[in-house]
Amino acid sequence: MSTTETTELAGSVQARRPVDEALDAACQYLIGRQNKVGFFKGELRTNVTMDAEDLLLRHFLGILTPDQLAEAARWIRSQQRADGTWSNFEGGTPDLSTTVEAYVALRLAGDSVDSVALTRARNYIRANGGLEASRVFTRIWLALFGEWSWDELPVIPPELIRLRPNMPLNIYDWGCWARQTIVALAVVATLRPRRDLGFSVSELRTGGIPSEQIPARRWSVPRGFQLLDKMLHRYERLPFKPGRQASLRRCLEWVLARQEADGGWGGIQPPWVYSILALHLMGYPLDHPSMRAAIEGLEGFLIREPGPDGTVRRLEACQSPVWDTCLAVIALLDADLDPDHPAVQSAAQWLLAEQITVDGDWSVRRPGLISGGWAFEFANDKYPDIDDTAEVLLALRSLDASALTGLQAARSRAVEWVIGMQSADGGWAAFDADNTSNLPLRLPFSDFGAVVDPPSADVTAHVVEMLAKTVLAGPSTLRALGVNADHQVALQRGVDWLLSAQEADGSWFGRWGANYVYGVGAVVPALIAAGLGAEDRPIRRAIQWLREHQNPDGGWGEDLRSYQDRSWSGRGASTPSQTAWALLALDAVADDSPAIHSGVRYLLQNQQADGGWPEDLYTGTGFPGYFYINYEMYRHVFPISALGRYRRRFGDSQLGLEGGQDRWSAT
Repeated sequence: MSTTETTELAGSVQARRPVDEALDAACQYLIGRQNKVGFFKGELRTNVTMDAEDLLLRHFLGILTPDQLAEAARWIRSQQRADGTWSNFEGGTPDLSTTVEAYVALRLAGDSVDSVALTRARNYIRANGGLEASRVFTRIWLALFGEWSWDELPVIPPELIRLRPNMPLNIYDWGCWARQTIVALAVVATLRPRRDLGFSVSELRTGGIPSEQIPARRWSVPRGFQLLDKMLHRYERLPFKPGRQASLRRCLEWVLARQEADGGWGGIQPPWVYSILALHLMGYPLDHPSMRAAIEGLEGFLIREPGPDGTVRRLEACQSPVWDTCLAVIALLDADLDPDHPAVQSAAQWLLAEQITVDGDWSVRRPGLISGGWAFEFANDKYPDIDDTAEVLLALRSLDASALTGLQAARSRAVEWVIGMQSADGGWAAFDADNTSNLPLRLPFSDFGAVVDPPSADVTAHVVEMLAKTVLAGPSTLRALGVNADHQVALQRGVDWLLSAQEADGSWFGRWGANYVYGVGAVVPALIAAGLGAEDRPIRRAIQWLREHQNPDGGWGEDLRSYQDRSWSGRGASTPSQTAWALLALDAVADDSPAIHSGVRYLLQNQQADGGWPEDLYTGTGFPGYFYINYEMYRHVFPISALGRYRRRFGDSQLGLEGGQDRWSAT
């Protein structure tokens, strides 16, 4: 930076304009996104398998309309890359299964098999193993239409529903998202339906062998599960299977008992569509109340917008209003918006109304624990999650209990629930406690990544930060929440878990956000809040890792390929959300190095005229290595929090220019 540029910037900073104006514009933008009833919600964008499977589901049910097909096909075409493939995230590598499903959807839409686009896609598919190399769930969709044999798929027996919770491979050994999917799929796979697709995709076959059928090493665990699958296949061929119909009915009852108010299951696409298929195949007509609610509920997940060739239609895999709302409240309060501001108050009231006070599947492992959490979605009472609950409590911690009816009771109930959901090793998972069995990962149909829900550094960090800042914040808070020694023990166990989970290079793995930058951005503020000092070795190592991975433009970024290739750890194009995560960690240790000031400069320079930030890259994680998310609100809420905390600490001496301009020249 030239001397003239530095002098001009210093003058504007001394007038407290860049950060102040950026925050004012950002807060106005964010408040403008608030729904009139109080919640915030951005789009949750994933990949085109959502749209392809939605078309296949509707075709299977016989309810697909020409408009739906045309609009979704336009969206799928728009996401194809120049090499003919589709990826699971912006800028990512080609994904075979996603490309197969997109190819089939476009064939369904009438695209010519000889078109340039499909020829390129087909060439990639065949060069990378064809249908045989696609994931099991892709081949299940093909089997629904006779394009793959049910005999060539791993068996998912409905008898799983009969295994008691203390038995190996019972359904509660699975993460909640996988559990709901597997129970519904057990019905579908047992009934083995086949409907006419109207065409064949045999041109995608290569004659290879699916990976789960390649014989594993003798006397190995994978080999044992392959032998188990062979035995189950033999059982499926028996003319008489005692208890089979009762198991199917029990699966269906389990599925129906978990249908939510919005008609869906778990608020996410996979169990939703497979549950619809299960009900349909068990004889439920389309006009049955459960079926009608399920299909109509999907409409609320559709986004339609103008495209160059007409309206495009895409499906959100999930919706995140509770998560977006609590993060927005935290951001606005970090920007020093008055807690009594109508935007904060209406959001808080909405959040309080969303607290869940009924039991869910989590109670199988924690019987007797009183419910008090929050879910991610509008309607998911069976599966509140610990991460949302911790962040909601952080959002509500500064609000006046006398002004919000039920606030204090909600806080107390939620804290007790979170502490009760601590796993035996001291960490916290997202939805369940002690969901750590490795057996589900070994099954042949578990080829889509995360199927269990063990404790993670990011969730544990959010809980530790919440406990440190709300439960143990001071005498009045302690008395109000009835804090006892057990709470302090829970906090210390969480801290110990985080310290033991630190990677060799000083970072932490980010399970639900990309990736090590997210982990460090969550853990460092939590440990500082819990009493560790900036000079403690775990903190120093983490901060050093951040400094070493800062980009020349002042920002931070991490490519999602870091989940599969550790050489990408902390590497990638800068994004507003990831830069903000790094800044939150630096702020927590009262950093005053060039790193924090140049990071703030990156945010200021990349802010849009409307007050928001652009971010096409995906920074959210569903299943590491397989399923990623672009949270529209991340690019706005986290930079506001980072800039707000920065301003609060530096005051009039923002960007550290008051004492000299060397910091800028150093960056």
